[in-house]
Amino acid sequence: MRLIPRTMSTQHPDNAKVPEWAKSEVIEGEDEVKEAFLAYSMYGVQEVMWDAEGKDVDTHVVRKLLSNYVEYFKEHVLGKDLFLTYRLPNPRVEGADRKVFAETMESIPITYDLAEKFYGNGVTIPVFEVILPMTTNHLELINVAKYYEKAVASEDELELYNGTKVKDLVGEIYPKTIEVIPLVEDRDSLQNIDSIVEGYYKVIKPKYMRVFLARSDPAMNYGMVSAVLSAKIALSKLHKLSEKLNLPIYPIIGVGSLPFRGHLSPENYDRVLEEYKGVYTFTIQSAFKYDYDYEKVRNAISAINNSEVKQAKVLNQHEEDVLRKVTILYTQRYQPIIESLANVINDVAVLLPRRRARKLHIGLFGYSRSAGKVSLPRAISFVGSLYSIGIPPELIGISSLANLTEEEWDVFKENYINFKHDLQSASRFFNWESLELIKDIWGVNEEVIKKIKEDINYAEDVIGLKLGGVEYDSKKHILLSSLFLLSFREKIFQESKKYIYEMALIRKSLG
Repeated sequence: MRLIPRTMSTQHPDNAKVPEWAKSEVIEGEDEVKEAFLAYSMYGVQEVMWDAEGKDVDTHVVRKLLSNYVEYFKEHVLGKDLFLTYRLPNPRVEGADRKVFAETMESIPITYDLAEKFYGNGVTIPVFEVILPMTTNHLELINVAKYYEKAVASEDELELYNGTKVKDLVGEIYPKTIEVIPLVEDRDSLQNIDSIVEGYYKVIKPKYMRVFLARSDPAMNYGMVSAVLSAKIALSKLHKLSEKLNLPIYPIIGVGSLPFRGHLSPENYDRVLEEYKGVYTFTIQSAFKYDYDYEKVRNAISAINNSEVKQAKVLNQHEEDVLRKVTILYTQRYQPIIESLANVINDVAVLLPRRRARKLHIGLFGYSRSAGKVSLPRAISFVGSLYSIGIPPELIGISSLANLTEEEWDVFKENYINFKHDLQSASRFFNWESLELIKDIWGVNEEVIKKIKEDINYAEDVIGLKLGGVEYDSKKHILLSSLFLLSFREKIFQESKKYIYEMALIRKSLG
């Protein structure tokens, strides 16, 4: 059996600091190739996600890695010791990038030929997996696998003219098949993930599967608690399905540094390993790598790589029903507040520093609603905006838990182990003054302010949180959020940007 990586470096632009080796504040082009090498060699990450979703991607990455870092990759075989995994655009959703999907798939056989020359015949297949974002059903996965098999790998048998085949011109095409990793991002698909995986399994019959659970986008769309509980339901279902099909399943989870996006940081990784039992692979995003002391980062990644994979908690039907109920109640409370703050979030998001050259993207929230659609920025900018105005998104919707019975509350607490810890970490940055200022600047409805206050009061009175920390960093962050809002009101945007950046440095993450 191949090595299943415990850590996957990603290109998520959530870092406040710019790494020393970057040529500019926006990491792109050749810098991303260098970044991939450093993820392996300097940080000890076992896998790099090479991202073609929502950004221009260099499909010659394998050539550049092998030719620029010969000695390293002679010792560490790409495809056996270390892994490079492509994230594709989803052609169903991202219509403008359909041909990028095709281009990325076509580049896979080139990587095989390069590795054959570099390592020798049959030593390794350097790229053999692709990630399909926004997966909602098994047919999407089957179509990706079959597209590669029929439109890419089989084209070497096509006859060109007078008996000459494609392979006579360009050589035989390998690999003949690829493995497809579903990246599941919406609440309903996460909670019914077993049907997606089983449908794919029945047709493709893989020997094992890796399944990617999103954590940021579900939090943005349905609230943090809904995202955590949907991941718990998914992990339980995948464990049951693995036993039913006798199919090894290796879950991946996409986690950022702040609580809202997963709380995986060099200072909190042990709690996240405990929270998400059953997960094999954790994403190591940019803030994790660049906003903390290097030794601390390296040691944390090493600890994750060497940690024991614990079995997922298997939910019985009653527990699953309770958790589903909580996600529905929470979403009903959370979404109207976020919709009402959309103008605030969008106005602040454009002032956050850019860390990657990414195309415009509207999160699922923008097109998943049946009514009252609003457009919002990507999850990192969304979270950064709310922290910058002094209202951490972790707190929004929290009073919905008042609707639970005592028994339901016990089920909830048992299945979200670090609930209070995650909320307390975020609560340190709450600024009471923000509520009046956003009402003054954007004309936020009094009813919305009242709902946020209800959430805040519930967090304090029922959960027992201390809002607005007493230590230096918390007090500084709160002061900066007031200064940011006042400078925004006065349209002194250069100062606004400076305050936003200083707050991100304190949080050790943009969003």
